[in-house]
Amino acid sequence: MTAPVIIITGSPDWLPAVSAALHPDYTVIHLPQPGQYMKTLIERRAALVLVDGHAPDWSRWTSVPRSSPATRRIPIVLISADNATRAASAVQGADLALEPAALVQELHRLVPAYARLPDPAQMAQLDCDCQSALPDLARAGIARFNAGEYYAQHDLLEELWVATAGPVRDLYRAILQVGVAYYQIERGNYRGALKMLQRSVQWLLILPDVCQGVDVRRLREESFRVRAELERLGEARFAELDRTLIGGVHLVTLDENE
Repeated sequence: MTAPVIIITGSPDWLPAVSAALHPDYTVIHLPQPGQYMKTLIERRAALVLVDGHAPDWSRWTSVPRSSPATRRIPIVLISADNATRAASAVQGADLALEPAALVQELHRLVPAYARLPDPAQMAQLDCDCQSALPDLARAGIARFNAGEYYAQHDLLEELWVATAGPVRDLYRAILQVGVAYYQIERGNYRGALKMLQRSVQWLLILPDVCQGVDVRRLREESFRVRAELERLGEARFAELDRTLIGGVHLVTLDENE
């Protein structure tokens, strides 16, 4: 399991104290500028964001993650000595607002209470479930996916996702969301495709490289390349997307994985 990531935005005076006080099991990423903000939140699967409330653009740091299903559940804490800023932060997307002194003092309780951390029991169950055979309904959905029948694959995998109680259901959700993104590419819907590829990241990142015989690593890498190219091109140049980047869902045997 990778170390949980805490994002610290802006250039706050409390950055050195917080970085020193955090448990070494956490990874701290400092983002002084918002240029790579959403990309970092998505790809690093951030557990918590601490926002510098003294930055003139603090509301951008708190509100932008709420605009995407891929990031809207990430807890955000605004830090400011200004009463008005702390009061306004709730309607701008912050889950909590603290004074800098309170942040440092309460850090050892704040992070475990608010950070979105993987449940060890759920992760152990996922590892166990990934060793089982791929259900027939998943095989049928993957066959539709690989035939380019992205609408049909969604219906089959969604049926299986709804019927599955354990964490392995995220495997089916990840595949169907990538498939929906490819469907949106076929329809010429740039924003819809990018949104679904961003949403799929959170599930693809928690899955092992192989789960129930599905080559998750390959799906992850190929879908990430498509997303990166969409982001590079932008909506204005969407038609230039190299469609050969769009791959399928590959199955591997135990021998191939060893």
